[in-house]
Amino acid sequence: MPNYPSVSPARARNARLAVAATFFTNGALFANILPRYPEIKDIFDLSNAAYGILITLFPIGAIVAALAAATLIRRFGSAHVATVTMTITAVTFLLAGSAPNPVLFGVFLFIAGGTDAISDVGQNAHAMLVQKVYGRSIINSFHAIWSIGAVTGGLMSAGAIALDLSMTAHLGLVAAVFSIVLMIARANMLPHRDAETDEDNIADRAEMTDRMSKVPPRTLLMLGALVLLGIAGSVIEEVGNSWASLYLGDSLGAAPSFAAFGFIALVGGQFLGRILGDRQVDRCGNREVATLGGLIIAAGMGLALAFRSIPLTIVGFALAGYGSATLVPSAFDRADKLPGLRDGTGLTVISWLMRIGFLGTPPLIGVIADATSLRIGLIVLPVAGLIVMIMALALPTRKKAEADTASRH
Repeated sequence: MPNYPSVSPARARNARLAVAATFFTNGALFANILPRYPEIKDIFDLSNAAYGILITLFPIGAIVAALAAATLIRRFGSAHVATVTMTITAVTFLLAGSAPNPVLFGVFLFIAGGTDAISDVGQNAHAMLVQKVYGRSIINSFHAIWSIGAVTGGLMSAGAIALDLSMTAHLGLVAAVFSIVLMIARANMLPHRDAETDEDNIADRAEMTDRMSKVPPRTLLMLGALVLLGIAGSVIEEVGNSWASLYLGDSLGAAPSFAAFGFIALVGGQFLGRILGDRQVDRCGNREVATLGGLIIAAGMGLALAFRSIPLTIVGFALAGYGSATLVPSAFDRADKLPGLRDGTGLTVISWLMRIGFLGTPPLIGVIADATSLRIGLIVLPVAGLIVMIMALALPTRKKAEADTASRH
């Protein structure tokens, strides 16, 4: 258990603000390069399929490097890991945006995916330390701040495009500003731990995938449904990341600076859903909220794709973000409570397998788009909404959650 008896209220507040700054920065960094993906596609004259394959190097880098987070956190502490690797991510995005050919772009994107995955574990590990100091749940607020950072980063990128800034100038300025933010954040984080802490528990979850023996079949079935729920949520996020701006610009003819609002709308809707999500889940239950979310995703994006309208499409992406806001947290929460699994195993399995959504979605949409059109390729979004409505059955109802809570007390 962490031991911070001497942390003053002021120091605790500063540490919370510092962690919030890292979450904000993490969201803003990726969101600054995403709206420029269509420009990169045009510069290198890539087909949809080639583009889809190229951008999968980011999640591939994340998968390859994720296991290193455990060792690094134990060696250097979560504060150093989060801020240093995030700074490297900012610089690597600059190098990717300045790459003279698609091969170098892919290499830098791969490296950025790896450092981003490590920094994500680091910032969450340190967030858990700060939460322990506070003695109450504050982790959801950090993830909401990530969404604010993503919206801010998208707006920054849209502004840079409107001002006709080169990618080198734009991403160089971003790297400089947020490197300073991260230096200040590091100075205000909690000191290096002096004993085993929740940092180790979070980091070691990446090493638990070999502990699945003797698990009851019903538990495996439930875990499989939760994995599909998490993958559906990640597919929705990945489409917004990689294809929203491209669809609005290339398929619907939106101006480059305005096309960025597809991504901005999705993460904005996701932010609103996360702010309201805890209250809705407490009142209605995880299953009910997720089922309604799936319906909102399917209906919103179904209508957006049926009618070729820029405003309606932006609204559709916003509804997709809102509907998907609670999916991954709900799947994580339920997986962590499944009977027959060792502590943290369900979380690890889902967090790894849901990366299939990030890995497989871009090339799948690219191949479909080349064979037909990008509009047809984006049908995966309403399909994901339908999958959510089915897999939500793996989540507990409000009455079941209340009964479980009562039994634990």
